[in-house]
Amino acid sequence: MKLSEFRTALETITEFTIQLPDGTFVPNHFHITEMGLLSKNFIDCGNTIREEKLITFQVWFAGDLEHRLTADKVFKIIKASENLFQEQDLELEVEYQMEQTIGKFGLAFENGIFKLTKKETTCLASDHCGIPPEKMKISLKDLEAKTSCCTPNSGCC
Repeated sequence: MKLSEFRTALETITEFTIQLPDGTFVPNHFHITEMGLLSKNFIDCGNTIREEKLITFQVWFAGDLEHRLTADKVFKIIKASENLFQEQDLELEVEYQMEQTIGKFGLAFENGIFKLTKKETTCLASDHCGIPPEKMKISLKDLEAKTSCCTPNSGCC
């Protein structure tokens, strides 16, 4: 989800609710502890220099059970960070404290609820680093024998 899509979704809600990929919800008393521009410059395994930019925000909750984020409060957080984004409409990444480490998620919006979506790694230079393309797996029992146009005594050979 891009920043513009996030803003549009916020305009349709009053309560800001976030659902984790496993279906559970982030406790309602969460905070957005930071929001900013993440810029990553790197080289992939195919020796290509790449740049990636994301808008990131961190979700955290503490013992202050009365705290609630409204869509209006989130708009104020975005407004306060806009000079960092330099009017770029970038993808959002959400950081959330998991049991063992910080999880990084994409964001989707469905039926008035923001949903954290899983992110996956991949080889960015598979055409350069020797990883063969994944072959289609076919079960031999599902193959059907083709009928041949040549039969004994048909004169085709």
